[in-house]
Amino acid sequence: MIYITKKEIFAPVYEFVERKGSGHPDTLSDALAEQLSVDYSNYTLKKFGAVLHHNFDKVGLLGGASSVRFGEGKLINPIRVLINGRASTKFGDIIIPVKELLLSTAKEFLHSKFPMIDPETDLEFHYNLSNQSSPGKTEEAGSEKGTRKFWFEPRSLDDIQELKHLVSNDTSLGVGYAPYSKLEKLALDIEEKLNSSEFKSKNPWMGSDIKVMAFRYEDKYDITLCIPQISTFVKNIDEYKENIDFSRLLIEDIIKNAGIESFDIHINTRDNYENTELYLTATGSSIESGDEGLVGRGNRINGLITPMRLMSMEGACGKNPVYHIGKVYYVAASEISRKIYEKFNIPNEVSLISQSGRDLLDPWVTCITLPDDFTNEKEVESFVEEELKNIPNITKLLLEQKVRLY
Repeated sequence: MIYITKKEIFAPVYEFVERKGSGHPDTLSDALAEQLSVDYSNYTLKKFGAVLHHNFDKVGLLGGASSVRFGEGKLINPIRVLINGRASTKFGDIIIPVKELLLSTAKEFLHSKFPMIDPETDLEFHYNLSNQSSPGKTEEAGSEKGTRKFWFEPRSLDDIQELKHLVSNDTSLGVGYAPYSKLEKLALDIEEKLNSSEFKSKNPWMGSDIKVMAFRYEDKYDITLCIPQISTFVKNIDEYKENIDFSRLLIEDIIKNAGIESFDIHINTRDNYENTELYLTATGSSIESGDEGLVGRGNRINGLITPMRLMSMEGACGKNPVYHIGKVYYVAASEISRKIYEKFNIPNEVSLISQSGRDLLDPWVTCITLPDDFTNEKEVESFVEEELKNIPNITKLLLEQKVRLY
């Protein structure tokens, strides 16, 4: 059932937006979990003809320890990598080398993020995977006729029920809205510019664990940033200060180019130059010094944390890309909202709510919120009905990593 609701769409007097950069421990955990899912999915799809059951959405990173001073830096205790979740370990009589596959992916991923670390000595792996089914499997007579008993050890493709009929794995929801506000665009633009490969190639001193907290009150914008510097590329305190000043000028340009005139910028507010307490790191991320990251604690799938907007606490990364509602419906709701905005030129919100076991293409509740002065609700409803039929296409986009998730 599709419900159309109306409300007055207006810009609030104030708003907060947060963006955790690509090197933040929570963002790293999201990205690693998703890479594990993509690599596992593509492996089983190529070898067996289907994405086998798995979820890695409880992956975590526990901070190591580092020693830093101007001109040098190193890890002195390893970063601990928690590979948590579940995965199919067999297909028929074939044993799947799950552990080898996932450890290889994790090492390659983290080395790509931090080329200065040695994956063999600077990473410590804790492998906690299970292949137990969720409740539903019993030892009662006739249970062998179902699929639950063989959820993570399918005998053949006949045990992969979603190949015959896609159903929701959970009672959950996905939400989306469009368009971004000016503040939301600004928070994304600042972090993505500073963490772009083009910028880093010219400014290797800048770390990736950049955090942006953006605030707007009426037409006044306030931006607070944490910007790490990589000690190997910073010779002394004067260079550190020069890099801060350079960053400030760059951010000012980004803000002015967004058409914003009234603003303040605050960078590394915890720095104490007198005591040489600085955001100086060996790797460019706080993951080297005790900070921790977990899937689902960072950015939502639009790349932002927006407490004043419609949002869900689902951690989408690492979930099964075929039927897991916390991922598929979240992407679907965001895509449908974006398309409504592009087609009808109206701000809107989309919520998709499932029931466990229900047809995936028939959400229990679909709620579309439109501006109260919009009058073409029937056309929007028909448009959404057609878009819901395209939900299975999301899997391919996810496996090709063409969808933002963090």
